[in-house]
Formats: sequence, C-alpha cells, structure tokens
Amino acid sequence: MKKQGLAMLLIALLMISGPLAGPASAAEQPFEQWLTELRQEAKGRGISATTLDAALTGIEPIPRVIELDRQQPEFTLTFVQYRDRVVPQSRINMGRRLLEEHRELLTEIGKEFGVQPRFIVALWGIETDFGRITGGFPVINALATLAYDGRRSSYFRGELLNALQILDEGHIGVDEMKGSWAGAMGQSQFMPSSFLNFAVDYNGDGRRDIWHTLPDVFASAANYLAKSGWRDDQTWGRAVQLPADFDRSLAGLETRKRIGQWQELGVRRPDGSDLPTRQLMASIIIPDQENHPDIAFMVYENFRTTLRWNRSNYFALAVGLLSDAIAM
Repeated sequence: MKKQGLAMLLIALLMISGPLAGPASAAEQPFEQWLTELRQEAKGRGISATTLDAALTGIEPIPRVIELDRQQPEFTLTFVQYRDRVVPQSRINMGRRLLEEHRELLTEIGKEFGVQPRFIVALWGIETDFGRITGGFPVINALATLAYDGRRSSYFRGELLNALQILDEGHIGVDEMKGSWAGAMGQSQFMPSSFLNFAVDYNGDGRRDIWHTLPDVFASAANYLAKSGWRDDQTWGRAVQLPADFDRSLAGLETRKRIGQWQELGVRRPDGSDLPTRQLMASIIIPDQENHPDIAFMVYENFRTTLRWNRSNYFALAVGLLSDAIAM
C-alpha cells in the first residue's frame, strides 16, 4: 500500500506541475477499485481468471508513463533534420544487409501479401532499428496507467482489454509483453488493436509472435499494408523539382492530378528530366515549407497507405526514402 500510495502521489504531482499540466484525471476512484471493475469487464469478454491474475495482480500506475504522455517536444525538427536522423547511411547499410540476408523469406512473404520486400525492411528499420529498440515498458502496466489516468482513458482501456486478449490467446507471456510507454509492441510496434487485426502466425507455431519471430514480424507488417490498400505494382512516390512559378496552393494531399498533368504544370524529376509516363494519380507535398521550400515530392497511393500506419508525412517519406536507398 505504501508503494502504491507513493506512485499515486507522484502521478498527482505530475498532473499539476508546470509544463506537464494537462486535463485532470477522470479517475475519481482508487486505482484498486478501478482495476477490480476492469477485471470484471475483461472477465465478461471471456478472458480467463488465470490470465487476469497473471497480468493484473500487483500492478500500479507508472509515473513515468504519465510524464511521457504529458510531455511536449522542446523543439520541432526540420524535415532535413528528421530525414538525416531517421534515414542515416548506417541504417541504409544495415537495411541492405538484412534485405539480402532474409531475401528468400521476404520474397516469399512479399509475393503472398503483395508488398515489395524493401518496404517491409524499411518499416522494420524505422520502427525499431531492425528489432534492436522495441521498448522496455510492461505493456499491461503502461496501458493500465493510461486507461486509469483519464486523458484518453476510453482509447487506452480498449487497448488494455485487447492486450489481455492477446495474452489469453497465448501469443506471448506477461513478462515478455514489452513495448513503448504508450503500448506499441514488438519489432513492428503494433498497438494491441493492430495486433488483433493484422498480426500473422506465418511460421505456423500457433502464436503470432511479433517480438521474436521474424517470419511473423515480416508477414504482420506486410499484412497491415496489404489490408490497408497497398499496391505492389506501384512505388510510393519520388522527389521532384518544382518550377519557379508553381502554384503552391496545389501542394498537399487534398489535390490529386495525373502525372501528365503535373508534367504540364512544369514539375520535373530532380535532374530536370521528364516525369514517368505512367498516368498514376499523384499529389505534390512540400513537407517543410518554412525551412526547406525547395524540397518537394510527388506521392502516389502507397504513400497514403503508409500514412495509415503512422499519420505523419515525415514518417511516410522516411519509409519511402529508406526503401529506395535499400533497393539501390
């Protein structure tokens, strides 16, 4: 009780202190009482008492999780800073090596799910540095903290129940279910809902293991993209050069034109040569108009599909650029 009381005191201090101040906790009951009600809801969903005992006994809010949830970035990276940090030459080199090392498996999975292997490897590299950095927070405890906290309690309560279902199905043990402070798990950093929707038991051992089993990691990422609308007969996009008189109000995902129409407006490849002749629908994005107004990309439908994985233009561009560099 003393340990739990200290944890609750720390959380209360985090909620009211200066830069971390945010919405007051919606939890108006002691954590143990809240947890008892959560347990009853999970039991009503068919999750076994054995799983609930193993997962929920002795857990308590984690102050560091609340701190990270409240924390605002001290500065915003420019696109070039982000690109150089996320797609360094060292990651490109490692991606090339791993693409070659696992080529047979990746080719097989790529054909089955309709996703080019280089994109699977690029996502793997950007999400967890090829499985090296997957997060060390106990997922159940972290999600329980966020669900109890109240700022986004409904969302995280749902993810917590999903995580309990994953444990109950036997895909991973409680002690091995580690991830980010927000509950993203494994080498593909799936939230529990994404795991239930997209994770694949590719090696047929009865478990969808995105933590340790590379066939499952690769197939799960490919399945996510495939079910989100990926087209393996297309790439993601390309860097382009804009004419001096380009109407910048046309930049953005809201505007779509055929490649030939962009060609007519003076858009060219970076070396000044003509755009591809295939008439895909495309948009022009300028990811950092303020700092780098001359850096622009023409993006296709697969770019939009990548945004379903992570709703950040910077992220989706990094995936595309890393995939291109890996394949060179």
